[in-house]
Amino acid sequence: MIIAPAEPHDVTKLLAFREDAAAWLRDLGSDQWSRPYPADKLLATIEAGTVFMLRDGHTTAATITLTPDAEDGLWTDVELAEPSMFINKLTVDREYAGQNLGGRLLDWAGDRAHRAGAKWIRLDAWTTNEGLQRYYLGQGFTHVRTVREGVAVNGGPRVSGWLAQRAARPADHGFTDRTPAPERLRFAA
Repeated sequence: MIIAPAEPHDVTKLLAFREDAAAWLRDLGSDQWSRPYPADKLLATIEAGTVFMLRDGHTTAATITLTPDAEDGLWTDVELAEPSMFINKLTVDREYAGQNLGGRLLDWAGDRAHRAGAKWIRLDAWTTNEGLQRYYLGQGFTHVRTVREGVAVNGGPRVSGWLAQRAARPADHGFTDRTPAPERLRFAA
């Protein structure tokens, strides 16, 4: 499988991924991703070069966003002073479920963050999705705290404030990496 930067035409696929994931989560009793994500915000992240697609031939198997920019109101100033990269919108197509693609993408993100000079990879997960939280703990993340105050990126109250982190480190994720070398974080040594 090949991991490569998303392109503007991928917006439609990414929105469909999110809708499919929301339907699957709804069947599990979760309200995660029930509010639509603004296409213009998604396009902006693609254009910023922070969205990556995992492709199996011509099929998109998964996606992950990895950015040096933290969402406002989640991390403390002390935490933000540490070199970190932030994972968002990790989604695996249901046809590829059960193959540990999510875990391998987390390893890829940790490797890329390490090469950029990050100490941590951090994420915020859905506050009420305990299964997802257990998944991240099983992937080596440590729960930092849960933030319930604030507003979500796509409007409404904050719903994704379960914060976790793990050390950024080299990893053998097994993907063919067609992404450009990461830029060094501005405060990285």
